[in-house]
Amino acid sequence: MRHINSETNPLAKARQHSDWHVIKNLMPYIWQFKFRVIITLLCLVAAKVANLGVPIVLKKIVDTLSMTGAQALVVVPVTLILAYGLLRLSASLFGELRELIFAKVTESAVRKVGLQVFNYVHALSLRFHLSRQTGGMTRDIERGTRGIQSLISYSLYSIIPTLIELLMVLGYFFFVYNLWFVVITLIALTCYIVFTIVVTEWRTNFRRQMNDLDSKANQRAVDSLINFETVKYFGNEQYEALRYDENLKKYAQAAVKSQKSLALLNFGQQTIIGIGLICILGLASSGVAKGAMTIGDLVLVNVLMIQLYIPLNFLGVLYREMKQSLADIDRMFALLDAHQEVADKPDAFPLTIKSPELGPHVIFKDVSFHYEANRQILNQVSFEILPGQTTAVVGHSGAGKSTLSRLLFRFYDVQKGAILFDGQNIQDVQQASLRQVVGIVPQDTVLFNDTIGYNIAYGKPGATQSEIESAAKSSQIHDFIERLPDGYQSAVGERGLKLSGGEKQRVAIARTLLKHPALLIFDEATSALDSETERSIQNELNDLARNRSTLIIAHRLSTITHAHQILVMEEGAIIERGTHESLLALGQRYAEMWRVQQSQNVSS
Repeated sequence: MRHINSETNPLAKARQHSDWHVIKNLMPYIWQFKFRVIITLLCLVAAKVANLGVPIVLKKIVDTLSMTGAQALVVVPVTLILAYGLLRLSASLFGELRELIFAKVTESAVRKVGLQVFNYVHALSLRFHLSRQTGGMTRDIERGTRGIQSLISYSLYSIIPTLIELLMVLGYFFFVYNLWFVVITLIALTCYIVFTIVVTEWRTNFRRQMNDLDSKANQRAVDSLINFETVKYFGNEQYEALRYDENLKKYAQAAVKSQKSLALLNFGQQTIIGIGLICILGLASSGVAKGAMTIGDLVLVNVLMIQLYIPLNFLGVLYREMKQSLADIDRMFALLDAHQEVADKPDAFPLTIKSPELGPHVIFKDVSFHYEANRQILNQVSFEILPGQTTAVVGHSGAGKSTLSRLLFRFYDVQKGAILFDGQNIQDVQQASLRQVVGIVPQDTVLFNDTIGYNIAYGKPGATQSEIESAAKSSQIHDFIERLPDGYQSAVGERGLKLSGGEKQRVAIARTLLKHPALLIFDEATSALDSETERSIQNELNDLARNRSTLIIAHRLSTITHAHQILVMEEGAIIERGTHESLLALGQRYAEMWRVQQSQNVSS
């Protein structure tokens, strides 16, 4: 039975954090390279000192050239010109050193955060993944990692350098000229920053709408493409296109509003900058007219203000992009806030199997379980799988058979009771060690979009080619693979769509054989095979299961007649148990199911 979770996407419920909270979460990944960070900041300051020195040297050159007559050509010291060129070169050199030194910090932070999120998402329960929307979640991770690069780039290469340069310019104005230069500059900058932040915050709503609509469009596109065959079966290509276009239209409307607000922002910024420049140059011109300042001073003030305003021209864009980057990072970090429903205990220990060749002694002890509180799936189920023996479970769809395998893999934790492996409660052991000793051939086989060889070798990463081929021969698929033009390097396509259902199932059997687990689970393992192939593979599976702990979840009763124990389930409870012969002799539910299937086989 498939569990349908009625909850919405967990990411949609993720709470938003403050910008400082996001920065605080990100800082440990950056500060682990504290030496590089300190050197980078020193290079940044050195670059700005050199940048400030360029117009100061230019002022001295202009003042010297302002002298009358040919004497100016002699008076101008060559050292000033050399100093001018050296300062410009130094500013560029320290800027490049800053980026070169900090590049490793940025890429390391992106890699480690992305890897942590990736690992955490894999550690989340099956419940989370059944309710997630793959397209939206992968887009959130992609935006988050890209947001880290953007945030560091904008802050380190634009915002922080501009603030340092602003402090230097204000200090120079105060000590060399007078307070009015500082006041005018501060008023202009304050008006500029306040206007930019207010308008950008207003515009952020449009950006948020665009991102939400972009995610929804991507989710629909990915979902439609994953279910390509279903779309074709029902001829709904146009219906899917209309659904996709519906989101694209809404996205376009939000984008137009965003562009209009951007035009307003840019015009307002230029107006404030223009008024500020007029006031500061008017003050400097007055000083020149009174003889308190030189022509060089006028040039210096103009160059300093232009140098200061050039990066501020992009403040609106930078602020918006930084806010967006922070939002994207927060959304990615929200994945780390998702409740890890099934987690290892702090004192969890590795699972040990007393006899790996025979397999574990598995005990279901009064196990009760539900996906949702108002719908019980298992009700006080108790049974044992003895080492080296085969236990089969049968019953109608929805009886809770497949839930047993999910609980054995600990995709969920039971609400009541316990599952024991050789006396060890699986909730007390490390999940990785548990899943290492359990192998499954599922009813619904999903393959990676890679080669057949890769998908078989997934059961044992690092397996040799001979081991892969041996497993393929045991699952009766080796000859088929050999007939393919690319052999084991043949691509299987998205979710294995290039293979038939039977071929996919044989690949699943091969990779489980390669894993060589202590406990085997066959969940309708041959349901997609034809009768002849099923008989052939069933013999292989029986040989594999012989003298090994095995759980078979079966629909066709003919495949489990050899089982040491057969459990008949109905509505989450075991209503009959015994061997094939004893259950037939009992003449109840199992015997009835056997008669129905036998009559169907005869009629077919």
